[in-house]
Amino acid sequence: MRFSIFHNVGAPGRLHEVASVLDEMREVATFADDAGYHSIWYTEHHFGHEGFELVPNPVQMGTDIAARTSRIRIGQAANIVTFWNPLRLAEDLAMLDQLSGGRLEVGVGRGLYGREAMNLNPAADPRDQEQNRAVFDETIALLRKAWSGEFFSHDGEFYQVPAPGLTWNHPLSPASPEFIGEDYTIAKLKVVPQSFQRPHPPLSQVIDSPRSIESAARAGMKGIFWMPPISELKGRFDLYRTTLSEATGTEQRLGTGLSLVRDVYVADTMEQARADFEEALMTSYRWICHWRGLGNLREVGEDISGRELDYDFLAERNLLVGTPDYVAEKVHELREELNLQDLMLWTTHPGLAHRKAMRSFELFSEKVMPQFTGDAA
Repeated sequence: MRFSIFHNVGAPGRLHEVASVLDEMREVATFADDAGYHSIWYTEHHFGHEGFELVPNPVQMGTDIAARTSRIRIGQAANIVTFWNPLRLAEDLAMLDQLSGGRLEVGVGRGLYGREAMNLNPAADPRDQEQNRAVFDETIALLRKAWSGEFFSHDGEFYQVPAPGLTWNHPLSPASPEFIGEDYTIAKLKVVPQSFQRPHPPLSQVIDSPRSIESAARAGMKGIFWMPPISELKGRFDLYRTTLSEATGTEQRLGTGLSLVRDVYVADTMEQARADFEEALMTSYRWICHWRGLGNLREVGEDISGRELDYDFLAERNLLVGTPDYVAEKVHELREELNLQDLMLWTTHPGLAHRKAMRSFELFSEKVMPQFTGDAA
């Protein structure tokens, strides 16, 4: 079983000391590299003056971390690809893959917040879900073309590559059918550099709804889940397995290609774990659930009308918070019920003291991870 770190970075009240926050992020990554964590994942959010989500560019963050580590894989959960120029994103990710020696994991998402989309790419307005999905699908198609290593063109609803009517006439770039014709009109482009991993780095999508689960599986992308309890995740894991089996023509095992983010905090006692973690954890959930509601935290068949969001509500359905033995028991449960093979730890919730986060990571690596050494799917 593989263990990774999901590092959403929130530091409310610390916007004046972002450099110090970045140093803390580096300490988490270098520790994780030494401690045997499989990967570390950074998020993308914009205009976060509240201080709950500070990193606007996970590719840039990953580049910094790549230079300070040697083994850990570096991912994004996620690049909000609907906000990016697809060609620029393809170039930047390929460059990061080269700089890291092929340690890149590419995570992609469609975007949730209107204030981000409407100020970065109005075509991706999440209030228009069909168009948002169309922008996402076309962007992924363009990324794959750009990473092919070949000259390519694209004529889509939102993007046309190359831009029409451009000419290129240089003696060191002679006319060729792949690039330009005899009239020097550019016919195709080639993205440089290619990625280190071929045909491209592994692709994962943050997924949740049946439609996104099926779409990711059909497109050959791995999936990342977060909130739902086990009873609800069983159906989603099975839907991905069934769809992936149909798409590949090969029967797939439950859990194949899927990662799960869980809120994890390890301390010497159950009481200390809750005392340390509760306030920071609830900050994240109050922020996110304002937009998402509580429906994604419901057990199968459960009526949660009238339920309020609090720590006890979460603890009974999706938290891994407590002593090393308690957390290991919860990980075993995920393994048994879902055949989970990739667990991402979200410990760095907004406001949690850095020293406490580091102690939790240390306890997890020293006392939880060894219980799963050699664990086979």
